[in-house]
Formats: sequence, structure tokens, C-alpha cells
Amino acid sequence: MNYRYCRHAVTLAALFAGLTQAQDPAKQITLQLRDYLTMPEPGKLDPKSQNNSVFSRLNFFREEPGPDRHRFFVNHVGGPLYIVDKKTKQITTYLDFNGKAGRKGLFHRLVFETGYASGLVSFEFDPDYQHNGRFYTIHMEDPAVTESAAPDNASFPALNVKGYAVTAPIATPGASNRESVVVEWTDTNPANLTFEGTARELMRVQLNTQIHPMDDLIFNPTAKPGDPDWRALYIACGDGGSGEKKDAIRNNPQRLDNLVGKILRILPDLNERKDSSTVSDNGRYRVPRDNPFAARPGARPEIWAYGLRNPHRMTWDVDPADPKKNYLIANVIGLQTWETVVIIHKGANYGYSEREGNQQLLAATNRTGPIPADDRIPLRIGEEPTGEMVTPLYPVIQFGHVPEGGDAIANGVVYRGKIAALRGKFIFADMTTGRVWWADLKDMLAADDGKSETMAKFYPVELLWSPAGGKDERYASMAPIASAGYHARGGEAPILPGFTSNVAKNRADIRLALDRKGELYIMSKSDGMIREVIAATAR
Repeated sequence: MNYRYCRHAVTLAALFAGLTQAQDPAKQITLQLRDYLTMPEPGKLDPKSQNNSVFSRLNFFREEPGPDRHRFFVNHVGGPLYIVDKKTKQITTYLDFNGKAGRKGLFHRLVFETGYASGLVSFEFDPDYQHNGRFYTIHMEDPAVTESAAPDNASFPALNVKGYAVTAPIATPGASNRESVVVEWTDTNPANLTFEGTARELMRVQLNTQIHPMDDLIFNPTAKPGDPDWRALYIACGDGGSGEKKDAIRNNPQRLDNLVGKILRILPDLNERKDSSTVSDNGRYRVPRDNPFAARPGARPEIWAYGLRNPHRMTWDVDPADPKKNYLIANVIGLQTWETVVIIHKGANYGYSEREGNQQLLAATNRTGPIPADDRIPLRIGEEPTGEMVTPLYPVIQFGHVPEGGDAIANGVVYRGKIAALRGKFIFADMTTGRVWWADLKDMLAADDGKSETMAKFYPVELLWSPAGGKDERYASMAPIASAGYHARGGEAPILPGFTSNVAKNRADIRLALDRKGELYIMSKSDGMIREVIAATAR
């Protein structure tokens, strides 16, 4: 049956909610969790913010590259970038980005008080980090703050700020009140616990609102020196809230003359592949000439894919049997109807703000309806259509804002570790409700067929966890686990605090992470905990 022409959007949503999420007992997977680490609470950030009540707003967790290294890095959106020693569990503040209003961090313009996508957003290590000590960060700034945008090294004197240059913001159509900033850091002695070296601003991008900034950075793990993708940095940039507006900026995710609502691809090193790339307009990075719009007049050459609302997390999976089979996957936070997982392809348009999930997004109401019979979208360089039409690509997984679904998709990872029951499965979650699901990667690849109605089935995951060292208990989501951790740390609210919607009445605020061996961890901001998956059973 083709549901594309179903008359009522609500009926269509109900149909797809039933089709994509399966309740097959034979597919049941249970994860056994163990508390791994309690992250520090750096102090109350803003007494007016609901976010103030969470214990540690940890956002990303990445293991340091190198065969002889034994450390994790974890960032707190309020400013700190921590080093965690895997052997001793010692936590050290490596850098602190929060220099606002008299704080002792690096950036006086840091925005961290409101919303969840703020502050120190993300970080990623260079593929050659163990030799060059380079890593990359994204943070969010308020351009209205009159203090300098350059880092203040008073509390980090080993950071050499001589020569640091603030770049001109890359324009986004419409008024803007925030900027996302990408910085390259070079630590001359990455083996110790302090930063010693230099920083170089690569780009800053204007955002129309306080939400959906640049969110994630990733390198292709299969690329080797000499390959076209070697040290090519992919950047997920949200739409800055533009795509839900009723004025002209609604088209920003579709327009190729700006960077919001896009996946970008750049070469941070100006000495990398000079014969096949072009220096950026600001002179701070290079743009590969094989990017899909690099030769298109008026288009931003950095764009790799577009038409995305908030692709806040990316993951790269590599088939261990054939490294040539590798896939860039993005989890995209939706507007009012769908949370989605997409497989990123060069030059593809994922439809937003003309589509949400596998439906048309109606501009008058921001609700969804059936896809038009002519399923094409005008290609836009600027505000006006070019006359060329493009057929959008659709998600391979989606769940609705319904009781069985959630509010805001967290990230997802393809498990390749030692637990046999999980291998080859895509594990993903909803941030707010704390629900966890799994899907077979092979089903996701089969659903990546260009047909809007094709979706991979996914299945609920149960969780085993022992509160306070007691007997393991079974949970349907991470929310009660995070709630127990929150109250054990002295949380006073009866339910988990934070921004919610109609589906979740509290906010577990979870993220997933993999270590270098492919083992799985679950982080929860609400209680500031990292938990490791130590076993899994399948019926």
C-alpha cells in the first residue's frame, strides 16, 4: 500500500508509527548497565534557567586517539572540557571555555545560559592527533557582548594567543543573534593534563535564533594519507531555528548561499591537498573541489548535503569485512511530528523546510501532510527558485511525537564491540524520554532506496541496572535510572527538571557514546552520570 496520498496527516502518522516500531518479542534486546563515572557539577549557571537544575550538562564523550593512550575527553556545555583517566577515573579540567561575566575561562562571549544547544557544544580529534596534537571545537557566542571574541588566556597561560585572529562571520539571511565558532587547537604536549600550544579560529557562522547551532564534527575513519577524504572535516550545522519561521528565512535550509541546515566538508589544514582544493573566503581553511556545489555560482562551496533541520549528531560506520562500505549517518531533531535518522549522501537534499520525515511540511501551520504528487522541490541558490527541481531523500528511520516515540532524537551508533548480541545493530535513543531502540544496519541500508514510504523497523531496548549497588532491576527507559541518580546526588525536584514537551513529563537527557574498542556508554545530563553497557541478551 502506498500511504503517500493518505488524506489525513494524523492517520498517516499513526500508520507509520505502527509500521516502523515493532514489538516482536523475538527481537527483544536487554542491555545491562553499570555506573561508570559521576561527572562533577561545575556550579549553578543561571538561576533563571530550567537547565540550571541538571547536575552536569555533559554533551560529548570521545576517547583520545593513539594505541598507548588511556583517556576519555568529555565536554560540559557550561564550559569545561575534561580529561578522564580510564585507569584511575581521575577527572581534570583541561580547558574551560566559560569566561563570561567574570568567570575564569577563555571566551567572554560564550552563550551557555539558555537552551541545550549552547556553550561548548562539541569537539573532535584530528585523525593524526597523536602526531600533531590537533583537535577541533564548536562553541556558541553572543555577538552583542562588547568584550573581545578572542580567547583570554589569563587562566590558561600556556595557550599562546599571539596571532589569534577572529574571523568575519559567514552571513546567514535574516537577522542574527548568535554565532557558532569552530576553532582548531594544537597541543604541543598532548600526553600531559594541561593545554600548551596555540588556537586558530576557522570559521564563525551567523545564526538567526538561539537554537540549532553547529552541533557536531567528524572525520571519515577509513581515509588514509593521500585519500581525497583524508583529514576532511564534516560539520553538522543546524538551521538556527530558521526553517520553522513564517517569513523569508524559512527557506534558509534549502538555500545554497548559506551554511545553516547543512552538512559541511572542509580541509582545516591550509597545507593539505593544495592541488585539489581552494582556500576559503576567510583564508582559514581549504574547500575540496570535489564538494558537490564547489563549482556552482552563488552556492557556498563548503556544502556537502542540505535540507536538514537540526542534524545534531553524526556517526560513521565502517563494515569490518569491507572498509570500502562505510556510511555517514545523521540523527535529525524534528519540529512537531517526526524524529529521524538519515544516511548522508553527497549533494543530497533532505527536504527541510519543505519536508519533515516522510511527509510534506505545511508552511502555514508547521504541521505535516501527504507528499505532493509531484515530489520535487525547487532548487534555490538565493531566495528565488532557480527553475531546477530536486527530488528529496527521505529518512531510513523515524519515530513520532507519540507515547511510543519521543520528543527529541538523541544520537545513534552502530555497535562493533565484543558483545555478540549487539554487533551490526544501530543503537539509538530519545533524549527526553530516555527510550532506547535498535535497528539492523542492513535494514537501514535497504530503506535508503529513495522511496519515502520505505523505513527500517526498529525495536525497543530494555535496561538492567542496579540502584545503589543492589539487585538488577528492569527498566523500559533511562528516565527512572537518571531520576534515581538525580535524587541520589541531592536533586530536590520530584521529577527530572528541564525543558519537555507533551510526550515526556520530565527530561532524562541522554546521549550514547562508543570508546575506541567499540564499547557502548550512555550519558545522562539529568544526573551527570556515565554508565557503561557491560552485557546484552537477546531472546
